Amino acid sequence: MMSRVQPIFRVFSFLFLSLTVSVQAQTTPIAFIHASVIDGLQPAVIPDATVVVENGRIVEVTRGGRPPIGAQVIDLEGKYLLPGLIDGHAHIASLAAARRALSSGVTTARSGNTYAFQDVALREMVKQGAIPGPEIFAAVVFVTPDLEERILADPRLARFHKGVETEEDLRYLIRINVDRGVDVIKTRGTARAGLPNTDPRQQVYSEAQLRIIVDEAARHGKRVMVHAHGNEGALAAVKAGAWSIEHGTYLTEETLKLMKEKGTFLVPTYATIFDLMTPGGEYDDVTLQLGGQHMEPRAARMVQTAYRMGIKIVASTDADYLPQGLTRVAHEVTHFVRLGMTAFEAIRSATAVAAECLEIQNRTGTIKKGLEADLIVVEQNPLIYIESIQDPLVVMSNGVIALNRLPFGKN
Repeated sequence: MMSRVQPIFRVFSFLFLSLTVSVQAQTTPIAFIHASVIDGLQPAVIPDATVVVENGRIVEVTRGGRPPIGAQVIDLEGKYLLPGLIDGHAHIASLAAARRALSSGVTTARSGNTYAFQDVALREMVKQGAIPGPEIFAAVVFVTPDLEERILADPRLARFHKGVETEEDLRYLIRINVDRGVDVIKTRGTARAGLPNTDPRQQVYSEAQLRIIVDEAARHGKRVMVHAHGNEGALAAVKAGAWSIEHGTYLTEETLKLMKEKGTFLVPTYATIFDLMTPGGEYDDVTLQLGGQHMEPRAARMVQTAYRMGIKIVASTDADYLPQGLTRVAHEVTHFVRLGMTAFEAIRSATAVAAECLEIQNRTGTIKKGLEADLIVVEQNPLIYIESIQDPLVVMSNGVIALNRLPFGKN
């Protein structure tokens, strides 16, 4: 059993921009000087760099450059500037959760669904500058046989009170999601791991049903992310055309090889297993703690095999970002290094590769002129001390400084 990564995030809510203050991108240029830049493009540090941000975008990345006249200057004194982190699978459903995610360095998050379209509302509020938070890609209502309490989120969902199984129902539920502003369709290949009375290896939708879901989503220009711990459900999803497999705990080499052939992304949410095993976390259940102890070594071997095969792996949390939650995407990155990834590739799993999964690599995920200014600052070189990304000192999202704990000393 691997040792757990202990959370070191602290609460800095008083450092956040007030929710009553507009957080539109600042018009005054911001210049980070004396930065050690890890741009996500090359496995090296650009020393003594100047990075200039204006109107929400990176307008200059130079070595030893001078800040423009009138710019707000932030002297990093050699500290490390990285792309903002992307959480490839989260369940952010409140204003407080959005703040917690942002304070941990997450500037973009793909939703794994919320119960009542909260992810759509948060996405729009962040986009309009009403609140600080990560850019959110919404999945809205989970396409799953039993909608549970989600059935109350829209009057049109009442027809699914007996379940969502037929082709007509599957297609109609997707159309409701599209009508409500979905960015990605989330569906289920296997049962949940986060409930004490379910076996996550149990297949839920058949390959034929998953093909219907993928087909209807494609008609509306949407990708499909498939929750699948068990191999049978995951294999069916990959054959059906899933864009990404979420979790993948029990995947076999056969399924991983097919994922490699098809270019299917793996979103393992590996770090959340440690939350399952930890008393007092988001789950806090003895049965789940025991289940997590069984799942962890299987998931670890699966991630290691996928990495050796060259499958695109996306860092993620499966977290609600609750006050008692123990998982942040930086923990996943740290675990990946423990599992054998290079620090650079682990960082890319939460930046450049995650951006590719969300199909926004031309907007964010690296530090490059013209891209959105999604940035974090850490104290030590994460290529050597990967744990440093668990403790961001500065967080900038779309050109807005949402967290700033510098300088440490007084003038």
